[in-house]
Amino acid sequence: MASTSMELHDFLSKAASGADVNFLREGVRALAQALMELEVSERIGAEKHERSDGRLTHRNGYRERMWDTQVGAIDLKIPKLREGSYMPSLVEPRRRIDRAMLSVIQEAYVHGVSTSKVDDIVTALGMTGVSKSSVSRICAEIDETVQDFLTRPLLARYPYVWLDATYLKCRENSRVVSVAAVVATGVTEKGEREVLGLDIGPSEDGAFWTEFLRGLVSRGLSGIELVISDAHLGLKEAVFSVFSGASWQRCRVHFMRNALVHVPKEARNMAASAIRTIFAAGTIEDARTQLRLIADGLQGRYPKLAALLFEAEDDLIAHMGFPRDHWSKIASTNPLERVNKEIKRRTDVVGIFPNRASALRLTGAVLLEQHDEWAVGRRYIGIESMSRIGAPQDGKEAYEALLAPIR
Repeated sequence: MASTSMELHDFLSKAASGADVNFLREGVRALAQALMELEVSERIGAEKHERSDGRLTHRNGYRERMWDTQVGAIDLKIPKLREGSYMPSLVEPRRRIDRAMLSVIQEAYVHGVSTSKVDDIVTALGMTGVSKSSVSRICAEIDETVQDFLTRPLLARYPYVWLDATYLKCRENSRVVSVAAVVATGVTEKGEREVLGLDIGPSEDGAFWTEFLRGLVSRGLSGIELVISDAHLGLKEAVFSVFSGASWQRCRVHFMRNALVHVPKEARNMAASAIRTIFAAGTIEDARTQLRLIADGLQGRYPKLAALLFEAEDDLIAHMGFPRDHWSKIASTNPLERVNKEIKRRTDVVGIFPNRASALRLTGAVLLEQHDEWAVGRRYIGIESMSRIGAPQDGKEAYEALLAPIR
């Protein structure tokens, strides 16, 4: 902090002598620089060159950024970290997600590919004079933050992993195309939820899912006991290929939608009620017995539905091999569906993205904000409950026997 203190001292001297007509702008710059150095020291847990057992990372130089203020443009030197990212609170009053959306809207406008809806938003925000250089600078800053987040090492063990995709519209080669935003979330062995990864690709084919999952493994993803997803063929094959040894739970909500198309409309309530009795079973054996009973009963009138039930038997009740108080959370992709709804809510404002990079920027910012909210919120599953993964779940007696030596 010594150099910063000298800068503040020089500024006060200039202000007292009246020798510098730009002393106010220089003062704002010096104060901002001092604030950034203070914030970085708190983030790191140590001052410059200080030896400390509580140090979390190290400084890694600076990056320059122009900061527009009421006293003019100020050239700041923002500290960089070896691990993680830092953006000064003074410079970033908006949430990342709002800045990401703003950057996408600006980019669309500047490149002349915005829809009338985006034009209306641009006009309402008073951004008609936005320059390409300003947009490029803003986009680069957000892209760096999102990229750091999406490529960070995954250091914990993740017994439960959820996978799903949502679709966005992008311009490619002067055409509007649909692209898949694939998302992975997980729960650590301590019961904490995290966003694990995101990628944007042309479709949900097996090759793209396989590449995405291998990327997660290369970043350290491990300890997977159960993967929850829908039954998309490419995704299912990728899961078995990359996460060998893990169980797979077919999302029961998606299954219900797939199953009910095989019965006439007037019979769907009956069929749905019958299938739900499978999930109400108390043990995995009872669920298996109930599924076969229902499938046998439907065989005569609805053979396609019966065949679907027989085929999906193991995949529908895989969650029952885990602690019972986890069942409602790991039987479907509903937890990830809520994240996808927030992505759609934000991306619908843009409508058509000017390119894949802008889609990744906004979607990544949404996920980064969600990840941060989970980090400061309650555990998704209790630590004690997570420690029971691997214990017998097929009956109360077996579980009690396991706990007897502990008691």
